[in-house]
Amino acid sequence: MADINKKFLVGVYDDDDVALAAVKKIKSAGVKIYEVYSPFAIHGMDTAIGHPRTRIGIAAFCFGCTGFLCALLLTTWTMGIDWPMVIGGKDPLSYPNYVPAMFELTVLFTAFGMTFTFFISNGLGPTVKPLLFDPRCTDNKFVMAIDLSKNKLSETEIESLIKASGAEEVSVKQL
Repeated sequence: MADINKKFLVGVYDDDDVALAAVKKIKSAGVKIYEVYSPFAIHGMDTAIGHPRTRIGIAAFCFGCTGFLCALLLTTWTMGIDWPMVIGGKDPLSYPNYVPAMFELTVLFTAFGMTFTFFISNGLGPTVKPLLFDPRCTDNKFVMAIDLSKNKLSETEIESLIKASGAEEVSVKQL
């Protein structure tokens, strides 16, 4: 999340390919890009901006393992220790019977865990005010935000780079 009272230079693009090429061109000039906002995911944009590879798959695996272990403990405790019942002449601890329940709890824990992880890691929530540089980025435009305090080039140099990269408009936003 950006600090209050920061000055950003915002470039608005009309096409995703132009925006991706602009990011590569501007990054090669030594400009640090704060973020690029788009109405849909652009293949290759995360690597072009310099975002590291996500480790969210590791979290998903951990949540899945937790769900599986909880299901295993639940079925073992309820059907084997606390209230053993012989159903259909089978052993109370016949684990093949509990595979569907184990699968469902694995999926449930993974889904809820990933949802909460996504919201927490992205700083989202019902009380968070979104950082929106241009409302059209949720509809049909691609917006590049550059924090001027984090760059060595002057505002006019960065503005000319953005215009030369194909931006429809360039503006300064104070947040």
